[in-house]
Parts: sequence; C-alpha cells; structure tokens
Amino acid sequence: MNIYLVIILIILIGEYFFNLTVEILNLKHLKTTLPNEFNGLYDSDKYKKSQEYLKETTRFGLFTDTLMTFLTITFILAGGFNIIDRISRDFGFGEIITGLIFVAMIMLFMQIINLPLSAYSTFTIEEKYDFNKTTVKTFILDILKGWLLAAVLGGILFSVILWFFGKTGEFAWLYCWTAVTVFQIFVMFIAPVVIMPLFNKFTPIEECELKTTLDDYADKENFKMKGVFTMDGSKRSTKSNAFFTGFGKFRRIVLFDTLIEKHSTDELVSILAHEIGHYKKKHILTHLLTSITTNGIMFYILSFFLDNPGLFEAFKMDNISIYAGLLFFGFLYTPIEMIISIFSSIISRKNEYQADEYSVRTYNKPEAMILALKKLSVDNLSNLTPHPLKVFLSYSHPPVLERIKAIRELAK
Repeated sequence: MNIYLVIILIILIGEYFFNLTVEILNLKHLKTTLPNEFNGLYDSDKYKKSQEYLKETTRFGLFTDTLMTFLTITFILAGGFNIIDRISRDFGFGEIITGLIFVAMIMLFMQIINLPLSAYSTFTIEEKYDFNKTTVKTFILDILKGWLLAAVLGGILFSVILWFFGKTGEFAWLYCWTAVTVFQIFVMFIAPVVIMPLFNKFTPIEECELKTTLDDYADKENFKMKGVFTMDGSKRSTKSNAFFTGFGKFRRIVLFDTLIEKHSTDELVSILAHEIGHYKKKHILTHLLTSITTNGIMFYILSFFLDNPGLFEAFKMDNISIYAGLLFFGFLYTPIEMIISIFSSIISRKNEYQADEYSVRTYNKPEAMILALKKLSVDNLSNLTPHPLKVFLSYSHPPVLERIKAIRELAK
C-alpha cells in the first residue's frame, strides 16, 4: 500500500478517535453541583439546561466529525479527487483556471454536505435553547455572501499562489509567503469597514452615560480609536460578545447589542478595558507575527510535497498539479497544525489573564469585571467545569472560574 495513503489514513482516523476521547472526557467532567461563585445567577433548572446544551452540542459535533471522517476517507479511497480533476480539466483551461474550478467543485461538494448540518445546528439546537434569532433569509444570505467572499478574495489569493509556484522556481514558497502576508494584513485593515458590514450593522454608540464613561477611560489610557460601536448580533443569536478589530485609525471596539442590554456601565467599561489591554500588551501584534511565522514554515514544508508522485498516487490521481498538491498537503500538515494550535491556545490563555489584569489595574473595579464574566457565562450557557485536557488542547480563554480566581488575587 502507498506509504502516503497509510500516513494520511492514520492521521484522519487518529485525529478522529483522539477528539472523540477528549469530548467524552469533557462530558464526564461535568459537575452536577453549581459552583459557589454562581449562586444567585444560576438556578438549578438553568444550570441543568447549560449542561444539557453542552451534551447536545458535543454529541452533534461528534456526529458531524464521524460523518465527515467517513466521507473523507471514502472519497479518497474511491478516487473522488481524480474524478473532480478530470471534470476540471475537461473545460480545457490553463493551470490556474483549472485549479480554481477544481477547488470550487471541492468546496461546493463540502457545502452541500455541510448545509443541512449547519441548518440543524442553527434552527434546531440553538432554537431549542433559546439562542437562535436567525431567519431563513439571513441564513441563506450569510451563505451566499460567504461564497462570494471566498470566490473573490480566496480566488485571487489562490491564483497568485498557483502562479508563483508555477513560475518562480526554487524560492516560490518565499514569494507565496510574502503574498499571503501582504494579503493577511490588507484584509485586517479592510475587514472592519468593508467585509464585516456585509454581515452585520455597526453603529457608533450614541451620546449617553456609557459613551461618556467609555470615552473618558480610553482618553485616560491614551488609546486612540475610530470609536466604540454596537453590532446587531441579536439578528442571529441572543449570545453576547465583544471584540477588538482594525489597525491605526481604523481600530475599533465592538460590543454586541445583546451585551449592552444585559450589562451595567461599569461592567461594559471593564470589558472595554480588557480589549484595550490586548492592544496595550501587544497581544494583537504578537498574534499577527506568530501567524506570519507559522505561514512561512508551512509554505517551506509545502514546497517539498507539491509535485511528489507518491502523494498523488495516494489520491489515485492521473495527473500531478500544483493546485491538487496544495490541497493534499493539508492532510499531511494536520499534526503540525494541531501542535501549533495547542501552543497558540496556551499563549492566548496567558494573554487573557494579562488583559484581565490590565482591566482590573486601570479601571480598578474588579467586581464589575467578575460580574461581567459571570453574566457572559450564564447568558451563553458556558461550561463552568471543562476537563483540563480539553482546556489545554483548544481553549483560547481560561475557564471562567480560573479567571475569576486570578482577578480576586489581583484585588487583594
């Protein structure tokens, strides 16, 4: 049997059973007793509801993983990629256009499979737990807009990568790395003003006590920004969140409208201070540089596999092509990507502690930050007691009880 096929099957099956084990451990780690920190915020029925939500979303996630793993392996063994490649080549275009057709057909195939799964998650599970506010119209428009962005932005970037690998020889990986870096930074600049408004409405917070307090705090911290905006997150879900986006004069803080409805001014300023803390501690810049570095590593390793006959034989391909090599390499890169993801999560959790500390030390209202974290956890039915292995592998934020404990230590 082809050695690359063996490796890919081991990766796919190994990843599936590893994730299955982690999720089972996470479910078994649920605590029936409500943590004391949440007395008065959770009643017994709602706490039970949060655990049922975790169980249902986990089981559905495992069903999805099982289905996708089975279909992927079946597709590989049946020579599905070669069938799509033959269809793509029958159009008679050059390498780049053929590559775009090939990838578009793969993505369309995946969307057809994912569509009913996504609809079930949105309109059955999220609806059952009173989260869903998405209409069928919004659901369909989101998909169409996503396809359009993928076709335009993704198509341009993919074409550039294909051209560099096809024309620039030994150092093509370096040119591709540079192109992706430029593209990544460009998207970060335009996302707040071009891309994100395609999906949500962003409105500057009107003059009120909240805006005055937020502006005063930002001025005190010498934090220049486009402003603080509210986002109509309620058009899709009752869940709450806040985030920082953009660079330079385009940077802004975004608060979900559901967040503003449920939190006091002090809680919202604490959340804002947390987001500003990420900027002041250079977390966003560090994340960008880390992403750029890992992309460089990926492209360098990729350059050794693009025209590997054994890799193409594993996928039963009649022809070797750059566009298919890019896709096939992704299967081999999965373990490296997982390791990078674990380290990224470790750094991210550390950054969250630092941002919490910044909020507490500069706004000096630790109880407001703690109450904000509690309300977010209750409103989003978050898991209060995740398994340590689950946290280690994939949590970008520390568990809420650990964050609260750290804030209380700072406040002493």
